[in-house]
Order: sequence, then structure tokens, then C-alpha cells
Amino acid sequence: MTNHSLEVEALMKKFTAVKGKSPLVPLFQRGKFCQGREYPSLKKRGQGRFFGKAIPLAQFGLLTMLCLLLALTAQVSAQSVSLDAAKKEGKVFVYGTVVPQVMKLIEAGFEAKYGVNIEYWRGDATKVVDRMLTEWRAGKPGFDMVIGARGPLSLAKADGVYAKFTPPSAANFPAKFRDKDGQLTAWRITPVGILINTDLVKPNDMPKSWDDLLDPKWQGKITMPDPSRHASTATFLWNLQKFKGEKWMDFVRALAKQKPQLVESYSSVPNAIVRGEAALGISYIQYVPQTKGPIGFAPVDQLLADPSDAAISAKAVNPNAARFLIDYLCSPEGQKKVAETNEFVLSPGVYPAIKGADRILANLQLLDDPSSEQLQKLLSDFRQLFVAR
Repeated sequence: MTNHSLEVEALMKKFTAVKGKSPLVPLFQRGKFCQGREYPSLKKRGQGRFFGKAIPLAQFGLLTMLCLLLALTAQVSAQSVSLDAAKKEGKVFVYGTVVPQVMKLIEAGFEAKYGVNIEYWRGDATKVVDRMLTEWRAGKPGFDMVIGARGPLSLAKADGVYAKFTPPSAANFPAKFRDKDGQLTAWRITPVGILINTDLVKPNDMPKSWDDLLDPKWQGKITMPDPSRHASTATFLWNLQKFKGEKWMDFVRALAKQKPQLVESYSSVPNAIVRGEAALGISYIQYVPQTKGPIGFAPVDQLLADPSDAAISAKAVNPNAARFLIDYLCSPEGQKKVAETNEFVLSPGVYPAIKGADRILANLQLLDDPSSEQLQKLLSDFRQLFVAR
């Protein structure tokens, strides 16, 4: 007897045992399915209900359990076929922003579990979105899946780039991280903080707030991504209004007068710091334990963060492999492995080995995403402030 037959037999036994009793899981609710068909809710409509007349409780229970049986067996079959299909596809092409040392560990765990290879191309958030949209608009998308910050990835929704997918393993993630369109799946969070060179910054000089970056002694000693080209940094600066209100732009102008060293992306900042090219930098906190050298981060309470999302191409060549990769990233096993690389994840109670990680997650605020028009204006304004000075 096959595994599938054994599962069906077990379900039939459960069905017989509860026959004539009230069902524990009513399927006739909005959004639930029976054999792939959606049924409306059982709310009253005029004088009638979904059925033309009342159904005896026992019959209703039998009907409901039958639908449950059919739905569950169909689900078991569908999952089996999807896994077989993913293995048959054999690989998944991913464009993303995850640094190589972290992605290698994800690849090893996923390939060992499912026997599916990950073909990975990395760039900063702006380059990932630019390549993705360029290929999409040319009708030749080369990716099955994309990983990046929510703000930049959201800009591609208007082009219909993504397929809807909600991995079952993300069900226990905090609701505030969910994408309202069901296209982007958050699997980690990336707090932006002030990184320091521990050899160059004395403990008494450690910044305790964002305003401390404006101290004249730090002029020419700060590094940050170029906000006229790096969409994530432009979005971060714009979101400082959450803390500073209408005076956020005054802070940005003052920061530009500090003549910061502009680099390509957040991942370039820690390298400049450990080389001694800058004493301070604006970047992701998780880069501190991921980088060898004299590097730390300042104890700033006001932190902003963007979810790091994964999404499947609406024209994916390997859609089943992509679904399994996203589900793996959100699974307990995947979340633990990601946290072990000192990344902040969304699974409750799972933290990286970073001092104060629980406090960091408790205090951070999520970034809002500017519209495409707002982002273009921000990039232009920041070009005048930071580049054309």
C-alpha cells in the first residue's frame, strides 16, 4: 500500500469516528476550499442561506467532513507532486541582495534537504531591481525568484512581475510583516544602525543618537551608501521623519555637510570601516558579526528596518523549486540556520548571537515605502546635496 493510500485510510477512520458530530473545522467559510471550489460564507442572505433549506446537523457534519477529506487528500497529493516537480526542475535561479557568506549556508541546507540547486546572482537592491525590470520589460526574465528589501522590490509590482504565494511555514510570523498583496514574503529583518571602527572611536565618543553623527569631529570620517543611487538608503533617510518630523530634511542637509564617503551599498560600508577609511558608517547591524576586524555598532535606540522579502516571478521557469526555497527560508530549520549567520529573522523567539538582539527587534520601526515618483524625487534631491556639493 502506498503512503498516499495509508494517509487516505487514516483520514477515512477519522471521518468515521466523528460521523454525526459537529465538525471541528467548518470548511464552508469564506476563503476555504473543497475540491478547489470556493464557497461563500453561511451568513444570512434575506430569508435564506447558502442551501435552500436547513440541513440537519448530522448531515451537515457528514458533508463537511467529506469536503475535509477530499481537500486534505488533494493537498497531500498536490504537495507530493510539487516536490517531485521541484526535484525534476532541479534548480532555481535567484537574484538577491544576501551577502555570499550567508547565501552559501542557505544553499547548503536547501540543496541537502531537497536536492535542488540554487543558481545565485548578487547585487545591491538598486541593481537587483534594475536587472529584474530590464529583463522583464524585454520579455526575457532570467530569474525564478528574487530576494531584497521590501521598498525596492515593491516598485516592480506595477509591472506584474510577481506571482502570489504565501508559504505555510510563515504562518506564525508577526502580521505586521505580511505583504497585503500576497506577492512578497518577509523572512528576515535588516535594522539600519551606526557602525563604528572600535580602534578609531573611543568609548566616550560612541554615538548615542543619529544627531551625534553631526558632531564636527566626524566630518570626513563617515561612510554611507550614495543616497542618490542607492534606493534603500534614500528610503531610510526619508523615513527619519518618523523620529524628526518635519525637521528630517534639516538633518539630511547637515549630514551632507559632514562630507561622508559615499560607497555603492550597505555591504560596502563595513569593509571601509575595518580598513580604517572611515570611523563611522550607516549600514545594517548584522554586518558587524559577519565582518572580521575592529568593528562594532553604536547603542542607538531609534532604529529603522526593512523586511527582506522573497518573491516568485510570474513567469518562473522553475516555479516549484522557487516555492520550496521560500518555504525553506521561513521554516523553523531555515530560520534557525539564517539566525546562525547573525541575521535577524521573523520566527518568534529566534535571535542572532548579537548582544541586545531582542532589544533591537523590540525597538525598531518599519520603513514606509515611497512611491516611484517620490523615490525619483528623493534621488534627485539627494544628488544635489551629497554629490553636486
